[in-house]
Amino acid sequence: MTAPLPAIDDLRGYTAFLKALPYPAALLTQSPSGLHVLVGNAEFFSFVEDQAANELLDCEDSQRRQRNWRHRAQAMFDSQRRSDRFELEFHDRLGLRAYSCSLTWVEEDDAQPARLVLFTATDRTSERNAESTLRKELMTDSLTSLPNRIGFVEQIEGLAENGRPAASKATYAIIGFDLVRFSRINESLGAMAGDELIITVARRVKSVLRAGDVLARIGGNEFAIFAHVGHGLSEVLQIAERVRKAFEAPIRLSTYLINVEVALGCALAQEDSDDIERLLRQAQAAVKRAKKSGALEVYRANVLREALKRFTLENRLREAIDNGELTMVFQPLINLQTGAVKGFEALTRWEDSVLGQVSPNEFIPVAEESGLIVPLGRWAMCECVQTLADWDRRFGETLPITMNVNLSPVQMVRDNVPRAVEEALRYAGIAGNRLIIELTESALIADPDKTRQLLGALQAMDVTVAMDDFGTGFSNLASLQSLPIDVLKIDRSFVTDMIGDADKIAIVRAIVSLAGALGMETTAEGIETPDMADALRKLGCHFGQGYHFARPLPPQEAFHYWLERSAAPTI
Repeated sequence: MTAPLPAIDDLRGYTAFLKALPYPAALLTQSPSGLHVLVGNAEFFSFVEDQAANELLDCEDSQRRQRNWRHRAQAMFDSQRRSDRFELEFHDRLGLRAYSCSLTWVEEDDAQPARLVLFTATDRTSERNAESTLRKELMTDSLTSLPNRIGFVEQIEGLAENGRPAASKATYAIIGFDLVRFSRINESLGAMAGDELIITVARRVKSVLRAGDVLARIGGNEFAIFAHVGHGLSEVLQIAERVRKAFEAPIRLSTYLINVEVALGCALAQEDSDDIERLLRQAQAAVKRAKKSGALEVYRANVLREALKRFTLENRLREAIDNGELTMVFQPLINLQTGAVKGFEALTRWEDSVLGQVSPNEFIPVAEESGLIVPLGRWAMCECVQTLADWDRRFGETLPITMNVNLSPVQMVRDNVPRAVEEALRYAGIAGNRLIIELTESALIADPDKTRQLLGALQAMDVTVAMDDFGTGFSNLASLQSLPIDVLKIDRSFVTDMIGDADKIAIVRAIVSLAGALGMETTAEGIETPDMADALRKLGCHFGQGYHFARPLPPQEAFHYWLERSAAPTI
């Protein structure tokens, strides 16, 4: 208030004071017959008339009374509370009105005590409308006008509860889907064409849904459908089929006709769970599986557990790389003709304080999927050549051995491999001819032009290139002949149990002959017995590795292994 209150006995002063206020205000009093308005301005009486003529927004009578200004004022007199503030909403001829109301005692005059309460109501309608508009924007996808993820979850929480029968048996599902190869459309036709496609997809799917089903866009090209399914999975299959049929006809974008394929996955609500957000995550996990299978996938509990495990593994691996918690072990490569140590293959090991010993078969795929393979691969490259440099210093001269290190196909795509190799060699002071990069067969033939450039750059640094797991991929003679490959590593599947298996022996003999014809050397993996080593030597295989010679060894043990073996080499 901008002016002091008049004296209590001056009602004319109060009338003038309240009349000057731009919002509803009144002076209230109480008598044995009830609550009375002693003085009020025109805005107050208009406010009272509008409220009385229109129903309050609250549904239950008790709630209406709690938010009725008369009830609150009467409670003020009865309880002797110092003040009271409350919100009041009702509809008038202009629509929804929202008021912030307050009740305060008027200071009593000792000479003339009185029990008077000042009521004021500030119109907050414009603020509430702005809040409502902002809330709607936050919960709606601006491109399709569908609910976004937040709006979807909030909206269906109420729908799910309303659709739950008395027996508490869940009767609803979330069906997720996204567009296969959507990124190619964005890359080829541009973002505007991609937006147009998303809008068209939303319209088509919405047209085939039933009344009561809710469609939302929860991500870039990800959508979700909430549906009551009284008949369980069979009803889900019907909805999924309608969604698929919606895209039987291609979508026209400008002058192009686009065939749209969707991956569908669903999650059915469980009787003991009403966590909509979790159900949505389950549906998304099912969609991820559907991209691989091409069919509708229904969520299974182990899928999300596996995803959580991989997420935990990824975070622990990131910390392990940052904190230097990974180690390297080295498996000897033996010259099968002389028994001398030709070199070592560097292998990464990880023992986590929480997860324990984690197999490379577990953490390497996670590293590749998350992009951590780039820092992991660079660390491994630096670590192995630095170890080789340390051995040289301990021995007092350059050792006549090489170091093999594996290069992931993902690192080939995401990293500047030649620069990483050059930096590792330069910092360690190691010549390029002492490093052997092992690449898988599939990585070498995935992008022949890029592979040729990479191998050419490695060759310029005198780095040797080995094709790992040869015989398990899809390489051909043309690619072998055109790429600068120095070594073929025969996959262990051909070596294991080769003694007495004429077919395996014939395959190994063919690989050795092929390598010789192309001017390459061969290395056999998985040698576990003296007989295997002797048979491979007789077939002309140059090098071998396996448990027959040694398991992967820590750096110090590997160095001593070379010292002992070089003194008296044996096969």
